[in-house]
This record gives sequence, C-alpha cells and structure tokens, in this order.
Amino acid sequence: MANQKPVPGTGGDHYISSSERSGGKSVVYFTRDLSAEGLRKIFKQISGALTGKVGIKLHTGEAHGPNIIPRPWVEALIQQDLPGAAIVETNTYYEGDRYTTEQHRKTLEINGWTFCPVDILDEEGTAALPVKGGKWFTEMEMGKNLLNYDSLFVLTHFKGHSQGGFGGSAKNIGIGCADGRIGKAMIHTTPGSDNQWDIDKEEFMERMIESAKAVADYFGSHISYVNVLRNMSVSCDCEGTAAEPVVTPNIGILASLDMLAIDQASVDLVYALEEKDRHALVERMESRHGLRQLTYMKELGMGNDRYRLVDMDHDDAEITLAEAVQGVVPFQAD
Repeated sequence: MANQKPVPGTGGDHYISSSERSGGKSVVYFTRDLSAEGLRKIFKQISGALTGKVGIKLHTGEAHGPNIIPRPWVEALIQQDLPGAAIVETNTYYEGDRYTTEQHRKTLEINGWTFCPVDILDEEGTAALPVKGGKWFTEMEMGKNLLNYDSLFVLTHFKGHSQGGFGGSAKNIGIGCADGRIGKAMIHTTPGSDNQWDIDKEEFMERMIESAKAVADYFGSHISYVNVLRNMSVSCDCEGTAAEPVVTPNIGILASLDMLAIDQASVDLVYALEEKDRHALVERMESRHGLRQLTYMKELGMGNDRYRLVDMDHDDAEITLAEAVQGVVPFQAD
C-alpha cells in the first residue's frame, strides 16, 4: 500500500442511467427461467471460457440460509455440465458458523453442499495476487488454493448487502476469494481500529473492487459470470436466517464474460422495476454508496457499463430493460 492514504472517489449514492454512459458494449444474456434448466441453458453461453481445472465461486451461505441459489440447480449443473469441478469458498472474517475451516465444513454439510468437492481456499494459508493499477493495494491476500485452478466460474446470487449496498459478481470474488484473516481485513478494517467494519461507502467499494480485479486478472480470459436475480433480500446470504424478508420481485438469470457489464445489468434491471418494487433494494444500494462498485470498475478498465441484453427466451433478440422486467410478479417464497 502507498504511504499516503489515497482519497476515495464519490458518487456511490447516485445512479447513472444508460443514456449517461459511454464506451463499448458487451453482451449480457438473459433468461426469465429461474430453474435448474434455466441455469444450465444460460451457462452454455459463457462456458467456453472455462478450461482445465474449474473452480465455481459460490456463496454457500450460513446454516439454513433461505435465499441462496438452490442446491439442486447447482448439483444438476455440475453433474451434467461441469463434471470434476469444485465449489470454492473462503472462511469468514466475522466469527460465526464459517469462521474456521472446521465450522465451515459443518455448515456446508447442513446446507447440503455434499455432492461435489468444496475447496476452502484459505484452509492451508494465503497467496498474494498483484493488483494492477490500484490506488489502495499493490497486492491482495487470497486463499492459497485459488492458484490450483485454471478457470473460475463465478456463480452469484445477486442481492443487497449491509456494507456493500449490493452483492454481485465483483463482491463474490473480491470478498469471497480474499482469505478470512488477512485479505478480508485489508478490505474491511483500518489497521489499529477497534471497529472491524470501519471502512465503508466509497472506500470500501474501491478496496473490494481492487481485490476483485486481482482475481479477474489472474484468470484472464478463463473466467465467466452468472448472476441469479432471485430471492433478492436487502441482506447478504452471510446473514442467514436473520436476513430481511424479500420484497423485491424475482427477475431472472444473467450471464456474461464481462464482470462490470453483468453487475451493471443486474443493477439496471432492479432500477427498471416499478418504484414500489424496487424501493427497498435501491435504498440499500444508494444508502451504502454501493454504486461506486460500478464506476470504479469502469475507471480501472474492468469492462463495459454498456451492453446488449440478449433474450434467450425469444430467439436471442436484443431487448430493453423495460421489456425484461415486464410482467414480473410480486415476490412469493418458494
């Protein structure tokens, strides 16, 4: 890290509409089919990036977490499309049911993640990955076992987050690959602070994004992303059964080879909902200044915030955000 503390950017509480953006466009695939079949169908659009030994970065959740991606969806995907792949996770920075590897493995068993290998990446220590072009870090400590994989499939439950505003693909790897003791502390806590979570708003978003960049740069062209917009509580899956009740309608599944584009599209789809449906999640994003995740990714050259939204349910036609959310229904628990 630099000797003089950098200055965080601003504007994390301000939504930038598509008409205000510039630059190239990436492709983001979309399906309304929230099922194991829908996940398999959309995965095929971005599976070509994955070669060799594949890790699946998935938030497996706290014990009995109600909103995680359904286990049968992931089981079907692995058995039929990713045989030999392993789910990869790291231990948590907070004390709880995933704080130590032993506790983490018990929680994995409770939640039914027993049908494939689950690699706790920091079980055997850490490895430093370079952060190219960052202002907060020159390197980030990751779970050591991450380096054992040739490709990474980032399978993300898109939702709100008490610290980040929202959790998309960038948070899934930025926090989720950083080891539980050193890397996560670098992102969350000012050294010497009594408050474990004292870094917040734009500074937190920038630190998290730099960590995500380290992972994305390491895998290069061998990384792909799926965001599942289902059971979108304003709370992260790390809150387990204490998560706030879901009030945002389910929307669908997105896939892309561009991390910024898929997270931007996920946010855009929430903003495209009617005010009564988007209010809770939008308030969570803006109050935490979470939209800085997107603008900082763009500043660091991590992708495009403009994209073509391809509707896999209608012959791969390019559609608008309004068309994508047309007909969504109020949330009902499964």
